[in-house]
Amino acid sequence: MNSENILELDKTAKIYRRSHLGKTKETRGALDITFSIQKGEVFGLLGLNGAGKTTIIKLVLGLIFPTSGRIQVMGKSPEDPLNKKQIGYLPEVPYFYKFLTAREVLSFYGRISGLPSHALPNRIEDALRIVRMQDHSNRPMREYSKGMLQRIGLAQAILHDPPLMLFDEPVTGLDPMGLKEMRDLLVSLNKNGKTIFFSSHSISEAEKVCHRVGIMVKGRLEKIVSKNEWEGQTGSLEKIFVDTITSKGGISVG
Repeated sequence: MNSENILELDKTAKIYRRSHLGKTKETRGALDITFSIQKGEVFGLLGLNGAGKTTIIKLVLGLIFPTSGRIQVMGKSPEDPLNKKQIGYLPEVPYFYKFLTAREVLSFYGRISGLPSHALPNRIEDALRIVRMQDHSNRPMREYSKGMLQRIGLAQAILHDPPLMLFDEPVTGLDPMGLKEMRDLLVSLNKNGKTIFFSSHSISEAEKVCHRVGIMVKGRLEKIVSKNEWEGQTGSLEKIFVDTITSKGGISVG
């Protein structure tokens, strides 16, 4: 593994197999995926629904296992327990017990993460400050808006101060203010040394925060684009995305 790379996938594939009444159905989740992410980078994975973005996130997290190929996270397999302490994860729809307050939620996740009890109060305060939720931290989850829940989800992801952050559709369902708040938080985390890898439908948000993006089409990583390309002569990221999807048969144009 290149010492500058925090994440590497090499010819990684995931085929889902389901058996029913003696017949086996195969569905391609990801095929021949090869890319790497450098330390300190913000890398976005773009694609339509079903393109394979969430499959890639789950493979990197070690929640599912590749059918073939290799994945390394900070030089180790995703299955290595030591890696779990090095990754912060925000799912598309974070779920919290509605009767708990933000502080109680973070205390719960902190103990699960193995944070020592003497360090936990300070880590909770730091996380709440970063996501700007200190003034609402004693309210139960049932009173929170979608944007507030996303911020608490982000707080639990950064609570143990991991170097690598994985977010699955972090801006889904947010209103314009929520979008800006999440964007500002991602930029701030990156400026403070975090490497960020996220999937998204939102081309405009990826355009604003990413150093590079990968474009997924039907389980394949068809293109990797650097910021200077969508800011240069080749046009906007939206145009590059649409051209890539249409050229690979991802959508039909009437």
